[in-house]
Amino acid sequence: MKPNSSLPVLYSLRNCPYAMRARIAIYYAKQTVALRDLVLTDKPAEMIAVSPKGTVPVLVTELVNGEPRVIEESLEVMLWALDKSDPDNLLHSDIPHLLPEMLSLISIFDDEFKQCFDKYQCAKRYHEDSLVSDRAACEKYIADLEQRLQLTEFLVSDKNSLADIALLPFIRKFSKVERQWYLHSPYPKLRAWLNNYLQSRMFSKVMTQYPLWLENKAVITFGNDH
Repeated sequence: MKPNSSLPVLYSLRNCPYAMRARIAIYYAKQTVALRDLVLTDKPAEMIAVSPKGTVPVLVTELVNGEPRVIEESLEVMLWALDKSDPDNLLHSDIPHLLPEMLSLISIFDDEFKQCFDKYQCAKRYHEDSLVSDRAACEKYIADLEQRLQLTEFLVSDKNSLADIALLPFIRKFSKVERQWYLHSPYPKLRAWLNNYLQSRMFSKVMTQYPLWLENKAVITFGNDH
C-alpha cells in the first residue's frame, strides 16, 4: 500500500504489551495506520506534543472540530479500530451482555493482575524470596482463565474476542518469567490458547520489526495489507 499522509498515526513500541494489543486490534479490524515505532529512551517530539504523558500506544486520528483526535489508552485504540470494522465479530455484537463482561475481565487484568505480575516479574529479576508467593498471587487470575477455557474454546465464547486479544500480550509476558515452571504448570488449556496465537500469521505480522521512525521518518503502513 502506498504511503498516505492522511492515515491515522500510531506511535508504538514493539514489545510493549499495551502497544501490542492496539496493533492486534488494528490488524483484525483491517484498518491501516502509519506506524511510528520508537524506543522509550528516544521519544519523538511529535508524540510528546500531542500526548505529554509519553507512553504508548498513542493514536492520532481524524479531526474533531479542526483538531486531531488523540487516543492515549490501548483499550480505547482497540475499540476505535473495531468500531470502524469488526469482520470477525470480536465485540460479539450479536450477544449484547458479552461486551460488558469482556470489559470487566480486561479491567481486572489491567488493574489487579498487572499489579501482581509486576511484583512477580521483579521478584524473578532480582532473585527475591517472594517469588513463589508473588507467582501464586498471579495464579489466582491465571486459574480463572484456565477454568474459562475448560468451558469454551476462547475466554468468553467459542470464538475469538476483544477479551482474548486484550489479555494475550500479558499472558505471553507471564509465560516468559519462569519458562520451565510455566511449561509444566497445571494450565494446559491456557498454554494451547496462547500457542494458537503465537503461531498465527496475525502474530507474525503484529510483531514484525520495523525501522525506528526517528531514523528516517519514513511512512510505514501497518494493518490492512492481508
